[in-house]
Amino acid sequence: MRVTGIPTVLALLLLLGGAAPATLVTPEEHRRPADNTFLTGPEWFLVFSPEEYAAYLPHHAPSRFPFVGHISQFWQGYAAISRADTLPHPNYSYHLMIAVIGVSTTVEYGLKVLYETTAGRFTEAVSGVTGNAPDTAEDRLAAKTAADYVAFIKVQPWYEFDFVTPLKAVWSDTGWWGQHPLRKWERKYMLTSEYAAKAAYGWALGRATRASYDRPIERTFVVLRGFEGELPKDVQRVGGSGDSAAFLLPRYQAFTTDAQAMANSGADFREIAGNRDGIMVSIVAASEFTPPQGGRLLYRQEILTQPGLDRFALSYPVAKLGAVLRALNRARIPVEHVYDY
Repeated sequence: MRVTGIPTVLALLLLLGGAAPATLVTPEEHRRPADNTFLTGPEWFLVFSPEEYAAYLPHHAPSRFPFVGHISQFWQGYAAISRADTLPHPNYSYHLMIAVIGVSTTVEYGLKVLYETTAGRFTEAVSGVTGNAPDTAEDRLAAKTAADYVAFIKVQPWYEFDFVTPLKAVWSDTGWWGQHPLRKWERKYMLTSEYAAKAAYGWALGRATRASYDRPIERTFVVLRGFEGELPKDVQRVGGSGDSAAFLLPRYQAFTTDAQAMANSGADFREIAGNRDGIMVSIVAASEFTPPQGGRLLYRQEILTQPGLDRFALSYPVAKLGAVLRALNRARIPVEHVYDY
């Protein structure tokens, strides 16, 4: 018997007893495949890459951003997580989706390289820019939109982002004349083309997605042991008491924040979305950083715009996740993401 949003009576009894259950506590509707923790890695790289770009723009010319390096890192990371995905029945539809977004990003970044290193670099030179951020209203708008986009895609699909508003702002808010006019008009053309194309593509993709798929459940069912702190405001307790209890945490980037807060309050994880085996965690730290023991290094990549920093993608058993998050907190090492299936 299935009870929506809460564990079954048997599961609750097992939780209250504190013994390790023989079967999963997580209700069927909240379970997600174990390989999802790895397969979400390439998707999240397409959050981290725009985030790196958004941090780069306020201080550097866009033509200097390592688009080609990011294309390479996407495919290298995907190859690494494909090797880590050892389930007997691979999720072919998910792999197909990754291939589609990977090809789309490769084409997008490839076009940006061609344009920015020709027309973009020419107007940078005419404007007297030698690597620093060009000082036009259009460049400032591009930097703001990039930051807004990253904040949005950490919690929502990219195709739901409002590209129409910045598209209008290119012509209504940046002025028709000013310092470095050649750069201004070149940027107007570039930003108009980019935002219009993304608005149209996002609209079409959103319609196709809504027609083909149900909207995903926005919560992750988690079973914890030893949590005694104050609940984060967006976390809901749904069963159990005493030493073990079940909770609903928000998905995506908010899961990382709340999982850290609960782990730092002494909690250990028993199940996440119905899984007890490996869960992927990424950390950005100094190149000489040594990850906490008990895990497996899936891949390691340099942060191309910040020499000396690397991204470490690791897999730990769910039962070790709490201890790992506490160890990183003590060492003041920020967790980039916990991939909650």
